[in-house]
Amino acid sequence: MQSSFPSAHDAPALTAHHRGISVLTEDGEFLTLSIAEIRERLQTMPCPLVVHAPAFARKLGLHAPGQPCPWLDLLELFAFVYPARSVAPTPRGLALALGVEEERIGQAEADLLPLLTSLMLAELARHKSSPEAEFLAALTVRLGQAGWPWAGTVAETLGLHEKLGPRGQLPEDAMQPGDALRVWRVLPKWEDVAPRPPPASHPITSAEARARLTMLLGEGAESRAGQADFASVSTAAFEPRTMRGNPAVVLAEAGTGTGKTLGYIAPASVWAERNGGSVWISTYTRHLQRQIEQETHRLFPDDATRRRHVVLRKGRENYLCLLNMEEAVNSAASRPAGVTIALAMLARWARATADGDLTGGDLPGWFGDLFGHGNITGVADRRGECIHGACPHYQRCFVEHTIRRAREADLVIANHALVMAQAAYSENAMADDSEEGEEDSTPSRYVFDEGHHLADAADGAFSAELSGLEAAELRRWLLGAEGRRSRARGLKRRLDDLVVGLPKLETPLDAALMAAHALPAPGWSTRLAGTDGENEPPPHPAEDMPAQGEDGLFPMVQNAVEPVLENPTEIFLKLLRQQVLARSQERGRADHAYGALECDLHPLLPDLAQAGQALARALGRLAEPLRTLAERLHARLQDEAESLDSVTRGRIEAMVRALRRRAITRLDAWIAMLDALDHPPPADATPTHIHFIRLDRREKQRMGEQDVGLHRHWLDPTVPFAAVMAMPAQGMLITSATLRDQSDTPRKPPTEEGQTEDLYSEESERAWEAAEARTGANHFPAPAIRASLSSPFDYARQTRTFIVNDIDHGSIADLAAAYRTLFQASGGGGLGLFTAISRLRGVHSRIAPALEESGLPLYAQHVDAMDNATLVDIFRTEEHACLLGTDAMRDGVDVPGNALRLVVFERVPWPRPDILHRERRIHLSGGDTTGYDDRIARLRLRQAFGRLIRSQSDRGVFVLLDRRTPSRLLSAFPPGAEVRRMGLADTAREIESFLPRTPQN
Repeated sequence: MQSSFPSAHDAPALTAHHRGISVLTEDGEFLTLSIAEIRERLQTMPCPLVVHAPAFARKLGLHAPGQPCPWLDLLELFAFVYPARSVAPTPRGLALALGVEEERIGQAEADLLPLLTSLMLAELARHKSSPEAEFLAALTVRLGQAGWPWAGTVAETLGLHEKLGPRGQLPEDAMQPGDALRVWRVLPKWEDVAPRPPPASHPITSAEARARLTMLLGEGAESRAGQADFASVSTAAFEPRTMRGNPAVVLAEAGTGTGKTLGYIAPASVWAERNGGSVWISTYTRHLQRQIEQETHRLFPDDATRRRHVVLRKGRENYLCLLNMEEAVNSAASRPAGVTIALAMLARWARATADGDLTGGDLPGWFGDLFGHGNITGVADRRGECIHGACPHYQRCFVEHTIRRAREADLVIANHALVMAQAAYSENAMADDSEEGEEDSTPSRYVFDEGHHLADAADGAFSAELSGLEAAELRRWLLGAEGRRSRARGLKRRLDDLVVGLPKLETPLDAALMAAHALPAPGWSTRLAGTDGENEPPPHPAEDMPAQGEDGLFPMVQNAVEPVLENPTEIFLKLLRQQVLARSQERGRADHAYGALECDLHPLLPDLAQAGQALARALGRLAEPLRTLAERLHARLQDEAESLDSVTRGRIEAMVRALRRRAITRLDAWIAMLDALDHPPPADATPTHIHFIRLDRREKQRMGEQDVGLHRHWLDPTVPFAAVMAMPAQGMLITSATLRDQSDTPRKPPTEEGQTEDLYSEESERAWEAAEARTGANHFPAPAIRASLSSPFDYARQTRTFIVNDIDHGSIADLAAAYRTLFQASGGGGLGLFTAISRLRGVHSRIAPALEESGLPLYAQHVDAMDNATLVDIFRTEEHACLLGTDAMRDGVDVPGNALRLVVFERVPWPRPDILHRERRIHLSGGDTTGYDDRIARLRLRQAFGRLIRSQSDRGVFVLLDRRTPSRLLSAFPPGAEVRRMGLADTAREIESFLPRTPQN
């Protein structure tokens, strides 16, 4: 360790607020300084205490500090003392998490930070004699060697001066600093258990569901009209199935505030207990996944019990990969000290985490901002990289732990994409959960929350894309790094000893690896960008590596460009690029550089059909040996059943699934797409699929690089959704607050007697039929059971709704001024929603300084380097904060109370006018294309409005900044929510008079 570190005990402290920078000097003097003054003082000031150093630096107009941080960031200490526990990354959020009383927090001035420090150090001191003491000592020494500024204070608190030798070394019989990072040695192993028997099919009654709901709510809970009725109607999804392929489907619209989460947890938990099976609860957003998991604490208050009965499932790329962690630790000595600090903090978290989830789990969302996002992506699992049983850490793997726990759980909380993929893979024995010779473990009961997004999820799950990035990814999966700095493991390394010395396996493997050279070679993006002769800046190839900063585990390096003579994939991609540039409706150069360009596949360029045929033949030469390899590997399971050990058997099963999922299925889809080149759709027929070409810059690419691809989507994506769910599902509950569009419900009763009832009945039926079409319920054999539960809220009393009619929507300056005015009128607590990221960023840059001056901190998705869940946590904690976001903030965000009292939508959320939408509105609108667009916009407005009121004591205002809003869209708002059109100034005055004012910090 270093000989000297800053001491936190007498360090100055700094916090930011609208009056300037609150300063507690090292002499105890309390000051308020301007940003300019504090920037000057920082040059000579001792190392100060701060909260969230990168955000604090940005407030000062400085670059975010790297690691080791030059300041004592209390969030870093919190991550060390309370690993696997999240907290809003503000002084107030930290104080609330540590149990500080509201009166003491006050305005969260600088004098609060020494108190927070002492509370955390007192908790840390209790670890001196805990089972973790040895690990913490070794970890602190390793952090000290890397220059972590808290190391001195932490070492003093843990009493390390009594243990360290004269040169700062630990005793030889104690855990050594380097070993503290090697968490894969100490994590628990999973053990196989007997397969779970298939569940029984006993029904449950409404009375049982209601009784369970009452137990979950407990005494003194807020009474919600309709919640018990919702629980009752949900029981129909758990009725025994009467015919194979014909699940019971319940379509239940539960208005905002009904309490549908506990309403379906109640019957689902009763069914799971009675029948010994799992119920999968699926959501569209991570926000709701986390909220549902938190609600299960009512069902299982004990952590250990809840861990056995409730599991949260995500895709592999969300989890810490221990093999990647090992390789990163082994190479850390040659990397900057910041990498070692990040790995040490990850090791601290890994020993405490519930499931190893890096994104949206118990790793704080601000961790990447402090320690480098690249260091997180560097240790995460990557698509197709897992070597399963060949991994030395297989039995400690977080993903494998989660999969096995899910098999025995009562409730599995997943997402729509994972559920659909697992159901599709299970049909072909390719699911992660499937085991050779094991009874089918596919769940039979499902709850789809956020059911209005089922079509969106299915659209992504069942589409296909033949693009440069996708093809290059497959090449990397097959051939590995090809001499570049990357951990990519080729297929030969993954198969390893499974094929060595077996000619019948080596032969197809070698043939496949040779054929894989037909896929885009390293440097393909550079060559593709140069085909149109435009003078673009030199690109920085990065298509094969995750985006990482300078502090990443594996820094960006220039790919070695492989000499390419005749690469059929690259030839095809160049022609796709030529066609889309020639035919797209490009409004300006900015559309090409930053946006997506699209064009129809047909009619083809003269050479495109021939290039597609050549590529199809090349892909066939790759697919066939891979298919042979998979079949012969699978045959080993039977041919050598008596001699194969369980580990080898597991590896073979995993590799067969991986070959089919990662390569063969994809190649078959690409070949089928290329076949469509020669078969243009008849002009008078309704197509099953939509094919188009898209050119855009993707997340993994640098400025100047673009990807081009051929895309295939189902015209109606709920068709494959229903097809894959029909067999495994015996019962499904599809629920949302916005299943139906009730736009055409008459507002005025007709004059003729009896006509009102008929008209309402007709329009209600039409709304339900549209909801069934959007969710895929109309594709199942039996009709869905329909239910509608009204919201318990009094919107006439609790809300006000305005359309501002004097804003020039084409002016970003006027739009920004409107947001500033409205946020200031509400005193913060405002959620600003946008349909375009560029407009969000433009407004943020213009209003952030003015709002800060007013004491209203502004946070923004796509601007602040924190995940959405952390931004919402801050927004929920800081009552006067404002938050800007896009689609993800419109759905699944639950912020009850005064923290959210204003929602401002910048424009009508019309569907994006792309080729996919054009074809669907033509063929799925029933001839009413305008009505098709209107329904989408109304449902999005309903979702946005639904963020506003979350309890019966809430009050809120909804503002739409689009004077062009047609009146036919106003039925999106609930009964009682009167919509008024007025100018910005009048709207601001109405907000000030309606909303309760609270003092600002």
